Order: sequence, then C-alpha cells, then structure tokens
Amino acid sequence: MVYRSLRRNLFWPQRLLIGCVLFSALSVTPGGSASEQSATQTSSDPRVIVVLGDSLTAGYGLDRAQAYPSLLQKRINAAGWNFTVFNAGQSGDTTAGGLRRIDWLLQRRIDVLILALGANDGLRGIDLNVTKSNLQTMIDRAKGKYPNIRIVLAGMAMPPNMGKDYVSRFQTVYSELAETNQLSLIPFLLEGVAGRPESNQDDMMHPTAEGQKVVADNVWRVLQPLLQAMVRIH
Repeated sequence: MVYRSLRRNLFWPQRLLIGCVLFSALSVTPGGSASEQSATQTSSDPRVIVVLGDSLTAGYGLDRAQAYPSLLQKRINAAGWNFTVFNAGQSGDTTAGGLRRIDWLLQRRIDVLILALGANDGLRGIDLNVTKSNLQTMIDRAKGKYPNIRIVLAGMAMPPNMGKDYVSRFQTVYSELAETNQLSLIPFLLEGVAGRPESNQDDMMHPTAEGQKVVADNVWRVLQPLLQAMVRIH
C-alpha cells in the first residue's frame, strides 16, 4: 500500500452496531446447537460466506451497502447462486481481534470464509510471527469446526516507509500461508486502489465507493471460480 499520513487514524473506534447485526444474522436459533443446525442443513438453504476483516471490509466512511461484501452479494444474486454473504468487518481489527471473534462466528455454519485481516498489524508494526500465527490459528479453527470449509485469504501489503525488510517479509506471510494450507489467495486486496487519490477517501487509507468496486473485482476474480465449482458439486 502506498498511503499518505500513515500514522493518522490507526486506532479507529469499533462499531458496536456491527456486532449486533452479526449476532442476529449468525447466531444459532433457539432450541438447536450450531452442530445440530449444520447436520440439518438442506439443499435449499443458502450456503454462507463470511468475510472476516477490518475497516476495509466494514466499509469505513460509507454506507454498508457500498462495502465490497455487499457488492459480492449482488454478483452472486445476478449469477443465480444460493449463497448469503455476511460482512464480519470491524474497524480497527487486527489479526488478534479476528482470533478473538472467530469462535463466536463459527457457532453458525460457514461454507466459505474470506479472511481479510492483517493490514492493521502491519501499520502498527506488530511482529510478523504473531500475525502469521494468528492467521494460522484462525485457519486451523475454521477447518477444525468445518472440515469442508473453503477459505480465501486476502493478501495485504505495506508501504515502503515501513522498511524494506518488513515490507518484504510482510508480503510473504500470505503467500506462505496460502501454500501451506492450500488456500485460494487474493494477491493484494487493494490492488488498483492503494495510493490512488481518486479511489480513496481523504485519509488515503479507506476506499471510496468507487474504490470498493475495484476491491470487489479483486475478490471476485478468486471467489467466482470457487463458488462456481461449489455449485457444480452441490
């Protein structure tokens, strides 16, 4: 990412409303556990895609309908596929925050997990071994709960002023995790958006509505063939 004013607004307030919306959408229904619901899922039930991310996913500064998870839902609907996308983006979240939330999210069946965390780790200079370990643990827990889950890992990148060594090592975290765990990889979530004033809000960190469309394109290039394969198998 090539951002200006990198040190501004690194710690965004968390949105309690996101938690409330997600709880009502993802929590188990009364009278049945998550495992019981999974066992009784029928072919007519929509399969669930959860996008676990930070402010880039939450759509910071925008209407939630303008964030890329909502744009992905529109493309899925247009294709006539039976998937529901849940936006589990939380502003300011790090991989540690995602790790704290993953077990709660996994209470409800997830068929596809898009893991889009790590940008805040990098901007805060968090030890890359910690970032990698957190991401790996989330992957392990998701696979442990649902062995057939498909996981898409969204790659991140850091601006050059974070130091050449850190920038280089940061980028390898995602490629190594994808290779080790045989995950679908989005090389860089903000490809075509980072560093472009016309695609970012005034802070040069968060995409505009138009920028979110480009992010949706980046995700769709990887997600679309995965979902298409799932539709054929189903």
